[in-house]
Amino acid sequence: MDLIITAILLGIVEGLTEFIPVSSTGHLILASEVFGYDAKTWAVFNVVIQLGAILAVVVQYWRTFWAVGMGLLRMERVSLIFVRNVLLGFLPSAVLGLLLKDQIRAMLGSPMIVAWALILGGIAILGIERVAKPGGPSGVGQLPMRQALGVGLFQCVSMIPGVSRSGATIMGALAMGIERRTAAEFSFFLAIPTMLGATTLELWDSRAELMAGTGPVGWTEIAVGFVVAFIVALAVIKAFVAYVSRAGFAPFAWYRIAAGALAVFLLSR
Repeated sequence: MDLIITAILLGIVEGLTEFIPVSSTGHLILASEVFGYDAKTWAVFNVVIQLGAILAVVVQYWRTFWAVGMGLLRMERVSLIFVRNVLLGFLPSAVLGLLLKDQIRAMLGSPMIVAWALILGGIAILGIERVAKPGGPSGVGQLPMRQALGVGLFQCVSMIPGVSRSGATIMGALAMGIERRTAAEFSFFLAIPTMLGATTLELWDSRAELMAGTGPVGWTEIAVGFVVAFIVALAVIKAFVAYVSRAGFAPFAWYRIAAGALAVFLLSR
């Protein structure tokens, strides 16, 4: 398949799945089986284009970030707590990600792990949706430290490919009593430092290959995937928050179970 076409397809997959609880990394890994390309060759690409989706969060919530920035200059309590909570939520995955970097990369090469993680994650979402009793609207700037850190610990589970970073953080937030909209938005905001950290690490580790241009997937493909992921994610974010605020997460859980079961069947043949 032409490299640019593959870059476009993977950018669409990333943009569609980064912020909904179905695992963008897992879908990119399974896409390697469907499209028939070498997953290792596209490993750096798959990480870097996530920044396109992250940029969509910055654009969608620029007013929030502007207000927080102005509030920090005035030392406003809500803005300080907002930043504290994002940093607390990011800290566990930052530490664990560095410690388990090699083990995480090894799991990225296993589509079967992704398939089973999709199924088990879907079952977990259905269970949490049934028992969780979220409180009223609060906002990221009102969450206590224990909830922010707790969501960060849940995010660590998403290091297993197929679990879904957004799914782990949103479901963890719901389990701790955070209402749906705040849970989703906190997950979006946590994605910024988390994905920036992961991308920086991946680029540093692959700097020699990228600068020399020796790999088959270069900066042109990365740029195309980045732009496509940004455009698609920008459309997904607003629609996703509006949908889950009124309908919940069960449809995504059933999709995960169905997709995972199909993947297990196809991979076992």
